[in-house]
Amino acid sequence: MAGTYSQIYIQIVFAVQGRQNLLQKEWRQEVFKYMVGIIKNKGQKPIIVNGVEDHVHVLVGLKPSMALSDLVRDVKNNSSNFINDRSWIKGRFNWQEGYGAFSYSHSQIGNVYNYILNQEKHHAKQTFKDEYLDFLRKFEIEHDVKYLFDWVDL
Repeated sequence: MAGTYSQIYIQIVFAVQGRQNLLQKEWRQEVFKYMVGIIKNKGQKPIIVNGVEDHVHVLVGLKPSMALSDLVRDVKNNSSNFINDRSWIKGRFNWQEGYGAFSYSHSQIGNVYNYILNQEKHHAKQTFKDEYLDFLRKFEIEHDVKYLFDWVDL
């Protein structure tokens, strides 16, 4: 019997609500491991999850049976609950609405993996806002800045 075989590589980027620096280094990796578990439980292939205080990058091998929007919704909802259940921050933790999704070929995975792995080093030189706008330009994604993330310039 014929089957469907595919692997779609997507980098997903999303931010903490209000772009606040809430993802503390002490527990950040625990949240990222939890996200990996969510992705695996959805039958998808987590390649790397990493980020800094105010945003996360997820590289996933996505099967066409799963809608990207459903996966992102589940990762964001469940990880928010995970953080809130542990009371790691004062008040309620939420991810900002929306996300960026950028596709890659198999030959690009190593470079994307290393880029995501080195987020702290990368963001010592470039802000998240500049990074995100660069992604939108590089991938030629039409956008209106008023509908992008709420940028908090401190």
